[in-house]
This record gives sequence, structure tokens and C-alpha cells, in this order.
Amino acid sequence: MGERKQDQLLGIRTAGIREWKDRRVQYNRYEATPYQALDKLFQSYKLNNTNKVVDFGCGRGRVTFYIHNRFKLPVTGIEVNDQTYEEALENKARYRQKAKHISAPIQLKYGLAEHYKVKEVDNCFYFFNPFSIQIFKKVVNNILRSVEKEKRTVDLILYYPMPEYKKFLQTSTPFTIINKVRVPGAKDQNEKFIIYRLREEDIVSTDDS
Repeated sequence: MGERKQDQLLGIRTAGIREWKDRRVQYNRYEATPYQALDKLFQSYKLNNTNKVVDFGCGRGRVTFYIHNRFKLPVTGIEVNDQTYEEALENKARYRQKAKHISAPIQLKYGLAEHYKVKEVDNCFYFFNPFSIQIFKKVVNNILRSVEKEKRTVDLILYYPMPEYKKFLQTSTPFTIINKVRVPGAKDQNEKFIIYRLREEDIVSTDDS
């Protein structure tokens, strides 16, 4: 099934690409994760009713609405491009007309990812190369500070992971890889998901060290 047809089933419009006009910006262009890739990811990686998902750089909201619709879970999308954010809000209004039966909340927040205050219930974080490594480090460190205060197991899902992201997580954080999911028919070896986990029992707070 094509991307636009899948969009129609959810009542949203998320196809296409949007570049930043200012090339100096540390946020990358908008491009939605393919539905085929999401289908493959969630065949092996299961979310349950204890999960609260945050989609960093949510764009027009494809991943946000897909997860909400498939798993009936609370999802928060963060977007910094004002035009793209407005389109996400329009998508939310249309999607909610089709998904009135799903009580789990959807939140769309406008602003910088590094300014998002990680909530104590947030435990699954999605990234499709939304920004520079400098911002990624700030976001991950915000997550780490949150789990030190409120210990819990948390996962990071990276699609098409940038080498700089992988190196940082491997060398400078306690996250470990729990799974890799390749996209069927992908010609590029980087077209895959890597899922990183920090288990609650492996968290060492600054008070403990």
C-alpha cells in the first residue's frame, strides 16, 4: 500500500520533504519514516500499556499518529518548524475524527527538542535524525537526568541512525543495543532501526556514585 493511501486511512497528510531555508540551522529536513519500515519495526518491537512515547522532530506527525493508532498509547510529538507544526495540528484534528474511540492522549508541542522537559512517565523516545549531534547529546542527557531522578527502563529508537549518534551512545552513555531491525528490500545498509535500552537496574544516580 502506498504512503498516501496509508495516510488516508489515518486521515492525515504526511508525505513529502521540507528543507530548512537557513542551511546553518542545526535541525535536519522534514522527511517521514516510511510506513513499510514502521510495520517491520513493530513486528518485532512491541509496545505495551506501560509505554509513553516521545517522538523528537515529529514533523507532520506520521510516527506519532501511527503509534497512537496501533498501540492505543499516549504519544507526544515535538516539532520546531512552525509551518510543519501547524500541519501536524491540522493532521491531529483530522485524525481525532477517525480515532474518537482511542482515549489515550496525543500531545503536539512546538519548540526546541533540547528544551523539552522529560516527564517521569516518558520511557520510549523516537529519533529519525532530526537534528545535529550537539542537540542529540543535550536531549539524551536530559533523558539520563530524568531517569536518575525517577528510575525506570527507557528505550531509544533510532531510524537510519547517524554514525555520530551511534558513537556517542556507545562511548558516552550507559545505553546498550537490544535489537536491530532491517527494512525489507533496503539497498542502503543504514536503512534500519537500532533500539537502545537503559534498564532500571543499571541506572547509577549521582547520589549512588
